Amino acid sequence: MENNKTNDFKNFCTKLLKKKSPDDFIETAKKVNLKKTLNAFDLIMLGIGAVIGSGIFTIAGVAMVGEQAGYGAGPAVVISMLIAMFASLFSILCYSEFTSMVPVAGTTYTYTYVTMGEFMAWIVGWILMLEYAIGNVTMASSWTGYFMELLRGFSHIFPSWLQWLCNPPIWLINDYRTAVSVYQNMGLDPAVEIPKLFGVIPFCINVPAIVLLLVITILLVQGIKESTKAATILVFIKLAVIFLFIFAGMFYVTPDNWVPFAPNGMKGILSGAFLIFFAYVGVDAVSSAAEETKDPQKNLPIGLLGTLIACTVVYIATALVLSGMVATENINTHAPIAAAMNSIGLNKVGGIIAVGALAGITSVILVFQLGTARILYAMSRDGFFPKAFQKIHKKHGTPHVVTWVSGILVIFCAIFMDLNISAELCNFGTFTNFMVICIAVLILRKTDPERPRPFKVPFVPWFPILGIMLCGGIMIHGFITLGISSILFPLWILIGVAIYFAYGYKKQRRIENNTGEQE
Repeated sequence: MENNKTNDFKNFCTKLLKKKSPDDFIETAKKVNLKKTLNAFDLIMLGIGAVIGSGIFTIAGVAMVGEQAGYGAGPAVVISMLIAMFASLFSILCYSEFTSMVPVAGTTYTYTYVTMGEFMAWIVGWILMLEYAIGNVTMASSWTGYFMELLRGFSHIFPSWLQWLCNPPIWLINDYRTAVSVYQNMGLDPAVEIPKLFGVIPFCINVPAIVLLLVITILLVQGIKESTKAATILVFIKLAVIFLFIFAGMFYVTPDNWVPFAPNGMKGILSGAFLIFFAYVGVDAVSSAAEETKDPQKNLPIGLLGTLIACTVVYIATALVLSGMVATENINTHAPIAAAMNSIGLNKVGGIIAVGALAGITSVILVFQLGTARILYAMSRDGFFPKAFQKIHKKHGTPHVVTWVSGILVIFCAIFMDLNISAELCNFGTFTNFMVICIAVLILRKTDPERPRPFKVPFVPWFPILGIMLCGGIMIHGFITLGISSILFPLWILIGVAIYFAYGYKKQRRIENNTGEQE
């Protein structure tokens, strides 16, 4: 009896650790009709589109001032950016090695399946959905804020019957928690101001964010090349605006504003690194377009590393000018770059920067939405989600069903989730995936050392270990200093574990049995 229980347990563990070979993933990818249209330039544009968004237009100001007293980085935010960049760099090198070997959709989920097995692959895929989908909630909420500011700037032009567009009810442009906070700051009673469904349930809905997410979902269904063209246009707009800020603002830099350079020491710098890491979220999204890339062994590593380097240069230049123009205590945490221009009398430039912020955040949402759909698509192809998710549009060559599912998922989350909490959750998800990819490279170097690697991470095992240590250290700092998000992230993982054993594990066993019967 005991032997049977032991054998059952061993068999159970074997199933959890069941791996798929890289060749199996590549063969599966060859059977579908995703169009291969992207080159290295397209990937870098996608990458910059994913990375340069609300991170530089809003989070940079928060990182300098600090979310709570004593935790702001001040001008030393440039060091925070370098720490976040190196934490990303070692992981991106590992991504580059994997994408050159296994150029398929699914990013870290696929690479985990190859090295750690079925259970860990599901958990990583579950966390990736958190990173992309919940990150998009943050972006969509930020977009609404900038959009409303832009509309208010045109209020003197609109006819009287359109003035309501500039000042709609708070509950129509915010989630519930944000709306409550805004009403309380205005001295109003949220219970009175917020309408109730059926006279009981408070009703708040971010209408501009939902409309934007619908438009982007429709665009993604139309085709990857069309989406990339849109992202490229948005990237050029936001880069032009950022360079305008840098070159106009550098003449107003006062070196005295850089003193003290690190007002809160290492504590402030590390807190800034955790916050500013949100500005690097999305670099790995480039790898999600692997199956739609021409010559992926060459172009994917170029796209990943090119994105990281280009974004870091832009971030540091922007942070140096911003911190030199405005004293840390006077930095506007909601729209720091536009406010800095307004503070020196360049109001028109500030308005242009608001337009650039909209373009920047829109491009990030587009790429994150692409990543969410491709993760779900890869997981459905492996039997974790319904077969309908695998359908490819006959005309556009895109996984249209899963694109709509991911779009509706993000819209649903946008109705309920708080902006700050969703940003922190997104960071926790990204740190976890960056550590996992470093571990996966170390494992595959041991288990399959002879496999051709068009791109190889240098100085293995030291570079992957440094990536694990940097991401892990900043993540632990976040768990210590943050509140509700440090509880919600483990809860998200527990929910994923429950869904796996209640649905995913059983579905995988049914697939195995059906395959065995056919054979």
